[in-house]
Amino acid sequence: AQQVSDLPYADALVTTSGPLDPGGDYDSAWFHSVAFDEPDVGNARFLECAFTGVTFSGGQLRRARFNDVWMRGARITGTVLIESVWLDTALVSCALSGVEAYSAQLRRVRFVGCKLDSVNLRAALLDDVTFESCSLTDLDLADASLTNVRFPGSDVRGMRLPRATLEQVDFRGATTLAVADGYE
Repeated sequence: AQQVSDLPYADALVTTSGPLDPGGDYDSAWFHSVAFDEPDVGNARFLECAFTGVTFSGGQLRRARFNDVWMRGARITGTVLIESVWLDTALVSCALSGVEAYSAQLRRVRFVGCKLDSVNLRAALLDDVTFESCSLTDLDLADASLTNVRFPGSDVRGMRLPRATLEQVDFRGATTLAVADGYE
């Protein structure tokens, strides 16, 4: 989807500005141009939601679930996403910096034109994940499990892979590939 109107659930979306509640259930919510400073919304569930021009600064979304979520132009900085679950989700032109997402699960997730800087995905599970035309700097995948992960057109610098398990991981399309450690 290039625009919100392209989403299969676009007609069901309801514009929502927050605030977000811990353990809250958000179904068919559209968050547009909202800034969430220090949110504390662990265990929140987002189903068929859209986030456009949204900012998350600090705070925590520990164990949050994102299912059929579409994000465009989101900025996520210094936010805790530990043990979060991402399923059938797309992030387009988003920036993540200083994010702690260790032990997260990402399945059928697509990053397009995103910038990830100092993102901690230690011990995470990545299954059928694509980083397309992304800039990845200091991505920490130590102890992670990567299956069917691709990096077409991406600039990968300082990736950490110690003790990571890689199966059907394709770096061939990466424009730059610099692994800091764990390349053995």
